[in-house]
Amino acid sequence: MAQKPRELTPWVSPLHNWGYELRELRNLRRLSLRALAKRAMVDHSHLGRFERAERMATRAQAAQLDSALGANGMLLRLWERIGDEPGHVANQPVHVAKSSVDLALAMPDQAASDDEGISVPCRLRDGSVVWVAMNRRALLRTGVGIGAAAAAGIGSPAFADSGAVPGLVRKARAASAYGSTPVEHLRRTRRLLIDNDNLLGPWHAVRATRDHIQVIQELRREAKGADRRDLMELQTQYGEFLSWLYQDLGDPKAASYWLDRAMQWSQTVGDQDLTTYVMARKAQLAGDVADLVDVVDLAEAAQNMARPRSRLAAVARTYEAYGHALRGDADESERAIDDVRNALDGAAADPTPWGVWLNASYVEIHRAQGLEALGKHDQAADAFGAAIRMMPDGYHRDRGVYLARQAVALAGARVPEQAAAIGMHALTVAEDTGSGRITTELARLDKALIPWQREPVVSEFRAAFDSTLFHETETDA
Repeated sequence: MAQKPRELTPWVSPLHNWGYELRELRNLRRLSLRALAKRAMVDHSHLGRFERAERMATRAQAAQLDSALGANGMLLRLWERIGDEPGHVANQPVHVAKSSVDLALAMPDQAASDDEGISVPCRLRDGSVVWVAMNRRALLRTGVGIGAAAAAGIGSPAFADSGAVPGLVRKARAASAYGSTPVEHLRRTRRLLIDNDNLLGPWHAVRATRDHIQVIQELRREAKGADRRDLMELQTQYGEFLSWLYQDLGDPKAASYWLDRAMQWSQTVGDQDLTTYVMARKAQLAGDVADLVDVVDLAEAAQNMARPRSRLAAVARTYEAYGHALRGDADESERAIDDVRNALDGAAADPTPWGVWLNASYVEIHRAQGLEALGKHDQAADAFGAAIRMMPDGYHRDRGVYLARQAVALAGARVPEQAAAIGMHALTVAEDTGSGRITTELARLDKALIPWQREPVVSEFRAAFDSTLFHETETDA
């Protein structure tokens, strides 16, 4: 008998997102399911199914829950984004049996620092796509297709057994043989990992980044004075970068875990810019998961911490702009974007190393994201296209993310063939890099294209995307 699926922090469909926010608000108010049911006059058995995205609330129920939780219209706005749920979608040949998916969904939460849990995109029998945490060894025993393996990072250095840390420690200690110090060696290594991340994808850097955090911790035991402080600063930087890798993999829980650790570590360094940068990244992550409660507050906190007219203040204002769009405030969003545009010239002269990627293209990407969140699909598609053309060379993975978002906007603008064609380009990048952010956007596109699924270009994209996913089946393995 299949185990009951655990409450899964979803990451793809609007229905799952609504259920996730409902549960988060309920927990924030310290209410049990029965207590909320009594307060909102909704059957408590329905509430659990709402939170697990097993059932869609009516508009009246969404309004009652919004009022009972004091959400100020947030739950109702998220409910309105759900739209009509699609019918059943025929699956392609499956990769993972129902028993394996049930096991993955039923697994207890693991520590975000334990990489035995691997998030993979899975097509459920109702046609929806969710991220499930699979045990690495069980995952390797299931027969998986090439696309699914690429998305999960199987075969990448991240799957190699760890035993490299002692050797890395010895190499760092012997850095003088190469004309540098351990700190200089670790700084160069981080720079290389960052460059390779955009070219090859996050899985190629996760294990190495985790190992180097252990190396730094080992070196700190014997370090003194300025070296000890420099190592702690590096540990913070590696922790923030590891958070970013997990964010790109589609694992917001692990991303949040490492950002929290980076924030804690940054406090011991005493570098206000570093702490401000981590706070801004927390705002970015909140925007990525559509956390309407925290996104603007975190961005404003980062701006309050930042030096006036600094690049970090502009970075945080950029994330605030997207937060206002998520909340449905078009005027505040556009005002924030205008502020960042006006600050770009001054920010470029800022000597600090934080947020050096802030440029006109990056700002336009966030403007485009805001337009899409506001339902202005035509404008969003045009803005994404313009921003992509402005991108410098070498941003392979990021270009794939933005292509996928442009495709979603085109589908919203009812230009399905162009949306599917661009989606195919983004899918190629997703398979090359294993980026969960691209896969998440393509899952949105897959759903948005259902009304035109008989169109040849659309059908080709949906079949290609489906072949990259794990699947839930009726039969046990």
